Amino acid sequence: MPGVIYHAQPPLEFIPPALNPLFLKLFQSLLPFWMRCKTAIHQIEADNVEVLVDLYRQLNEGKVRFLIAFRHPQREDPLSLSYLLSHILPHVARQRGVSLQYPIHAHFIYDRGIPLWAGSHIGWMASQLGGTPIHRGKADWTGLRCARDLFANGRFPMAAAPEGATNGLSEIVSPLEPGIAQLGFWCAEDLHKAGRDELVFIVPVGIQYNYIEAPWSAIANLLTELETTSGLPTYHPTDSPLPPSPTPLIPPSPLPIPHSLYSRLLRLAEHLLSLMEIFYTRFYHQKLPTVQIPEGQQKDTNEILAARLQVLMNVVLQVAEQYFDLQPKGSLTDRCRRVEQAGWNYIYREEFKDTKTLSPLERALGDRIAEEASLRMWHMRLVECFVAVTGKYVRERTTPERFAETTLIIHDLVTRIQGGISLSSPTLGKQRVKITVGDPISVSERFPVYQASRQGARQAVADFTKDLQQAMTDLILKEKN
Repeated sequence: MPGVIYHAQPPLEFIPPALNPLFLKLFQSLLPFWMRCKTAIHQIEADNVEVLVDLYRQLNEGKVRFLIAFRHPQREDPLSLSYLLSHILPHVARQRGVSLQYPIHAHFIYDRGIPLWAGSHIGWMASQLGGTPIHRGKADWTGLRCARDLFANGRFPMAAAPEGATNGLSEIVSPLEPGIAQLGFWCAEDLHKAGRDELVFIVPVGIQYNYIEAPWSAIANLLTELETTSGLPTYHPTDSPLPPSPTPLIPPSPLPIPHSLYSRLLRLAEHLLSLMEIFYTRFYHQKLPTVQIPEGQQKDTNEILAARLQVLMNVVLQVAEQYFDLQPKGSLTDRCRRVEQAGWNYIYREEFKDTKTLSPLERALGDRIAEEASLRMWHMRLVECFVAVTGKYVRERTTPERFAETTLIIHDLVTRIQGGISLSSPTLGKQRVKITVGDPISVSERFPVYQASRQGARQAVADFTKDLQQAMTDLILKEKN
């Protein structure tokens, strides 16, 4: 089964950033060609880029340090951001007569787990581009110290996705992790201790994907594939009409959604949900609480499916948590991170640094534990697919983008159930990327509150995270207009 780890291994080593100017130049020069050939992205446009132009100018003059906090709906986001910095930003700077130091780039933070499923070459490339890894599920002090040092002293600004992972949805911002705000205050603290007077900012950046042409035909084909895989009768246009949608659709503009696709999506979602409920009830002996719809709410299919999904995700995570002896605390995302780290602790073990000191039997037992941990983490991966899914996303705005994103999330689920890892989503059509640079949020202005007391520091981080969340959500509204 692809993705299953069968052998216990030494602890994951820190991959130190080793910026290679020649590799960076090659990467930036080949980026447009790579994006055209390997992704669905064919156009990239950006608004408010002059904000970044001014910040890079001030960085070059030793006046500011800043971090680019970008939205992370898709795996291609780092490529889109790289294109912004290496191609769009220099063009805008020249138009405004601003002279910047080249290359224009950013150090960045990435999940240490990415090279495990994407390939070790990705870790090497990230290192050569000046990236630093972070273990998401624990206090990774080595990674944090490196990120902290780069923020205060690196050649470039920092870049990071405060959502922590992709959620597959361009118009929903997942809850932000507080680490980005904490890094900002650490940078301000380090500058203060060193007697430096640079100001510290965090800049929200929105990234949204739109199809150049509405891919209804490709969506229909993908639905047919998913229906066949899941055992549903395939709908054909010549068939009798499917049951009407349980709630009226909000008419989109300019292209109305094919009615049958919406009904098929609901039918597929309900079928998959029922299959998974039976699976966990029968084979993992889980009891699913009865779904309760609050009084006064409309009891339509969307609301019921959303409530059932929340109940199921909680149960699925409990299957993994029970094995690792974890308490179900916090949000679904927090629980996923703890399960992931617990699994890594079982797979990547200190005593396996030198297997010569272990007997064949000890190695075999370690392998059994590693395989079992990997299988238990599979349950958590299913939940990761749906942490941001609501029952209203398509119904609220029935655009091709929302419909496609939801269908692709279901495809990712089906792929994982079949034992695969979806390294790239099916291409439904050519896409246009809209990047919106928000107004910088000053860390320095809030530093006195952070510095005053331990309680003040916690409150400052929480308040900053909340304001950054709102700023990134507001960017979605600007991108839609």
